[in-house]
Amino acid sequence: MQNTYTLADMEAAINYWRARLPSQSEAMCLCAQASALAEPYALMIFNAQRTIALADLPPAAQQALNEWHEAHQGA
Repeated sequence: MQNTYTLADMEAAINYWRARLPSQSEAMCLCAQASALAEPYALMIFNAQRTIALADLPPAAQQALNEWHEAHQGA
């Protein structure tokens, strides 16, 4: 498990979740995991923040990143 994530990490995690759990309704909503990561990702871009500490993220985003990281390590 990482303690700090970059914008590229966040984007990769969002894309991982979008591929794993794609939108299936006409509303085209993100899955819960990608949605949990989308707001911190957008705030990082808005604030020109290159990295974010795992501890600074909401629990749902932490969980999504931890699961992505575990899957990414196994690849």
